[in-house]
Amino acid sequence: MSHIKLRQSVLVVATALVASSAMSAGMTKVGAGEGRLDIIAWPGYIERGESDKNYDWVTGFEQASGCKVNVKTAGTSDEMVSLMNQGGYDLVTASGDASLRLVYGKKVQEINTSLIPSWKNVDKRLQNAPWHTVAGKHYGVPYQWGPNVLMYSTKVFPKAPTSWSVVFEPQNLPDGKPNKGRVQAYDGAIYIADAALYLMKKNPKLGIKDPYELNETQYAAVLKLLRQQKTLTHRYWHDVTVQMNDFKNEGVAASGAWPYQVNALKGEKQPIDSVIPAEGATGWADTTMMHADAKHPNCAYKWMDWSLNNKLQSALAEWFGSLPAAPAACNEKAPGGSAFCKDNGFDRFAQIRFWKTPQAKCTTQSSCVPYSRWTQDYIAIMGGR
Repeated sequence: MSHIKLRQSVLVVATALVASSAMSAGMTKVGAGEGRLDIIAWPGYIERGESDKNYDWVTGFEQASGCKVNVKTAGTSDEMVSLMNQGGYDLVTASGDASLRLVYGKKVQEINTSLIPSWKNVDKRLQNAPWHTVAGKHYGVPYQWGPNVLMYSTKVFPKAPTSWSVVFEPQNLPDGKPNKGRVQAYDGAIYIADAALYLMKKNPKLGIKDPYELNETQYAAVLKLLRQQKTLTHRYWHDVTVQMNDFKNEGVAASGAWPYQVNALKGEKQPIDSVIPAEGATGWADTTMMHADAKHPNCAYKWMDWSLNNKLQSALAEWFGSLPAAPAACNEKAPGGSAFCKDNGFDRFAQIRFWKTPQAKCTTQSSCVPYSRWTQDYIAIMGGR
């Protein structure tokens, strides 16, 4: 008898899961929330006032929707893809180097934008962006965007550095000391694009037109530069807290970073600033994407709509140092009262080379090195090979 009850229980659970998945995949209206929402997010993206009571866009959502928000932070896109592959999450704030992997891997589902009233507020430059739109279908809702900046110590650099060379090439910094052991690089294979972006200007004979589309010759030159950088690197960072501590306590002078770390360190009155050097910058345009097997689809749709309100978008942009996906948010006063859209470069959209997944089939040449190679080779470089 106990075995029969157990089988019946398993069948009930399985049926519920299938029904939930089927409902979310073909939803035509948003119903009552399921009481819970599980999100994978970048650090600083989902705040409930625990770091600073003035920055809280979760509590109001929970009160309005009845959906308790649970957040799992991730430091790289590869980590996000891995977590989504494992399952158990409803949403992910995916950058462009992860989003298409999730779409083609069938880990996220098409979004019914008619169920998101705030969709009309999305920046027209982002609504049909290729990192979340495939064959005319939307696989997510734009969240925020911004550049990968060069963060530096103002004690070491009285004037802002003008080139990414300070983290790629052996040299003495303005304080007269070598940069060896005083610079950092990002712990993610997508960072190969940062080196490619630098070489686009330093060595134009390579003919790199897109830092995410590299032929074998271009790719070899980029890897050579990264191996050189390895000899200079203090640490490959992915944890924002660790990187901030390194700048405060370990004598790190310069590194690629997100505006989030810059803002946080400035908030602590640290001698830190940032710049987009002459070569330009890579960047990210992040999309809230829904797992193909989301267990809480109603709460997920409620959050996607909530995420586009001007108050949230402005507070998040000021907090993280990013730009809102809803342009009208630029006119919304943020908690700190800053001119965040102007300060963070709302008009510099065209200057940013947004993260995307490198693919063998590319547009600027006959064939390119795919991301699987990037991952394998960058791991080897970080390991000293």
